[in-house]
Amino acid sequence: MTVLAVFSNKGGVGKTAAAVNLAYLAGQSGVRTLLCDLDSQSSATFYFGVTPELKGSARGFAKGGKTVLRSIQPTAYDNLDILPADISHRNLALAFEELNHSKRRLAQILEPLQERYALLILDCPPTIGLLAENVFMVADRLLTPLVPTTLSFEAQRQLLAFARAEGHKQRQLLAFLSMVDRRKKLHRELAAAAAAEFPHMLAAAIPYSADVERMGLQREPTPVFAPRSQAAQAYHSLWQELASHLWPTRLVA
Repeated sequence: MTVLAVFSNKGGVGKTAAAVNLAYLAGQSGVRTLLCDLDSQSSATFYFGVTPELKGSARGFAKGGKTVLRSIQPTAYDNLDILPADISHRNLALAFEELNHSKRRLAQILEPLQERYALLILDCPPTIGLLAENVFMVADRLLTPLVPTTLSFEAQRQLLAFARAEGHKQRQLLAFLSMVDRRKKLHRELAAAAAAEFPHMLAAAIPYSADVERMGLQREPTPVFAPRSQAAQAYHSLWQELASHLWPTRLVA
């Protein structure tokens, strides 16, 4: 099982939209996928129309085992299940702290899923702490959306510094531009600056689009209700590029 974490230490950058759309596209490509919602806001759970209910709450999740397996729910789409979050996830880091091997709890929780899924996508809350350390330990790749703003870039610098301090490999970290409006001169300039400064930037960029915002109304991935939109095509490009990093020798539609 390959683990992809969609992570940013800054909110409002299109992280959950990317996780949801990539999970859908992975499933449509024939990759057996589980989307794990780790954010107490439960936005990924909401987008798929799933009840935000976790068996045993955050403490049950932290202990792992059959409680976690019972929480998994199917989505309306082939090859895609979701492990929902609920409001109790706000206490997830505290629940990890109460147990042994607190930085490796997530790895132990996810281990029973190895034989069920080919891809696990983690939708992570925007914070650097114990949960982030768990995510870094378990993720094969960590994917970060970058909005072309100075604050988003500063957050990325902080994230890269954290990764270096914790000894994580730079090749593990991928980034892409999100919410880009190329009509704006500043966005074009900052997009070029991101490519020059940050390592492992993907070429695909997600535009600022009402079709992404409509996901909350439709409660569907963008390629489902607006398959020909610029945003849907951008997510397709992002998925194909990302898949080439996850499985270099494998062809994925």
